Amino acid sequence: MLTALSIKNYALIEDININLQPGFTTITGETGAGKSIMLGALGLLLGNRADYGAIRNPDKKCVIEGSFNISNYKLKDFFTAEDLDYETTTIIRREILASGKSRAFVNDTPVNLNALNALGAYLIDIHSQHETLSLGNIDYQFQVIDTIAKNEGVIIEYKQHLREYKKLQKRAVELKEEQAQAAKEYDYNLFLLNELQEAKLKPGMQEELEGRYEELNNVEELTEQLSFALNNVTQEEIGSLETLKEVRTAMAKISTFSANYGSMHERVQSVIIELDDIAEEIAGALERVEANPEELEATNAKLQLIYNLQKKHAAASIEELQEIQEELQKKVSASENAETDLSELNKAIADKEAELKKIADKLHANRKKIIPPFILEAEETLAALGMPNARLKIDLEKQKTFLPNGQDHLSWFLAANKGGAFKEMKKAASGGELSRIMLAVKSILAAQSNLPTIIFDEIDTGVSGDIAQKMGEILQRMGNNMQVIAITHLPQIAGKGNSHFKIFKEDTADTTTTKIKQLQNPDRVEELAMMLGGNNISESARAHAKELLSE
Repeated sequence: MLTALSIKNYALIEDININLQPGFTTITGETGAGKSIMLGALGLLLGNRADYGAIRNPDKKCVIEGSFNISNYKLKDFFTAEDLDYETTTIIRREILASGKSRAFVNDTPVNLNALNALGAYLIDIHSQHETLSLGNIDYQFQVIDTIAKNEGVIIEYKQHLREYKKLQKRAVELKEEQAQAAKEYDYNLFLLNELQEAKLKPGMQEELEGRYEELNNVEELTEQLSFALNNVTQEEIGSLETLKEVRTAMAKISTFSANYGSMHERVQSVIIELDDIAEEIAGALERVEANPEELEATNAKLQLIYNLQKKHAAASIEELQEIQEELQKKVSASENAETDLSELNKAIADKEAELKKIADKLHANRKKIIPPFILEAEETLAALGMPNARLKIDLEKQKTFLPNGQDHLSWFLAANKGGAFKEMKKAASGGELSRIMLAVKSILAAQSNLPTIIFDEIDTGVSGDIAQKMGEILQRMGNNMQVIAITHLPQIAGKGNSHFKIFKEDTADTTTTKIKQLQNPDRVEELAMMLGGNNISESARAHAKELLSE
């Protein structure tokens, strides 16, 4: 439950601090005093987006802080999952700067708005006037029924399977399209694949063939130049080897005179060894050079095939051609294995449908089971709220298709008056009737859920007199099991609160400030009397106010 709330520098609020108690708390104040501002600030604690224009003084940061007693709400696992320090008294703080920066903290640990929103869902339900209209919304109607049926875990499981089912369906459509396209291109792709496979391409093949082609195409030039080189190296009279051997002999004679001459002799010897190896290689190369027109023609044909394939496929190398070959192999295989792949996928879809139907059946059974007692309890509460002839009907029809939260179509109908026909909820009820129906629904939900705090923003719209008195009694009873806070304009409801706060404006020379204070007798009597009779308070109004407080 919310035990304390501090708001600084927000809209008309300069600095307010209030301590809240268990049970039923009422908040009153004139229209425009700032009740909605307080709710807006509380919404920021629960993860709502910040309105930077709401900062009162742009030179200071806006700070909203709430203390929550969460000892009885089994939230340790949530805190562990979010990597937060668990404290039985948890403090949530939101800081907003006019520069556009916003920070949020849970027990002094920074958190993002998603985490704050998730935590807030466990702590407070703020019921706004707008939410009353959601009674006619099918999503809200499902939410009510599923909360009472305790379907939350089942729905999470269903939605996970539904996402997987839709992915499988999407893949099936894609596969059929791919196969249709592949079937059109199969013959051509197979021809291209065979053409590449017959070429028997290997890495480095092109460079090797081009080198061999140059050798075979230049046999005469190679023979002439290799012979010339070999003669100049090995000829007995003028060959380089013979000349170097004479140099070696000369250097050997003086090699002992100094280390320098010895080094020169060794270097000449090394050159002779190297040149001798070169001569042997030249001789071997010369022996291998021979004209081979057949090999030349075959090499040229192989190269032309590679060049033609590169041109056809816009490839710059053998490696790129091999990559294209692999892609063509995949396309051809996809066409050849099309029926098998589609059959396996259809089986997976059928299996997933069976799982979904099983979960949807469970959701349907849970909903069907709780609808009669829910209707009975709602109608009893409505009777206490001045609608004794109101009848509620909820149709739950099983559909063949898989919907976002099962296979059910849900419709709420209301017959507000005796003998009246059932009509859709949003068309059948007036504003005051909707408020009473929403209170009846919320009171049933409060008994079913473990929510610490619920805040009603003018749930009493459109009601007065005895009905307001009954509303107050129901809110008071709800306060026995949870913290209930009601912003109200009706003294019959305000008088039922275990504690009572008043929001008011205070004007100074150059500014208006919203403030809040907790009322005790006799101030509470005066507030209720003013709500009953206006600013000119009569003694009868005071007497009536005291009577409301004593009930």
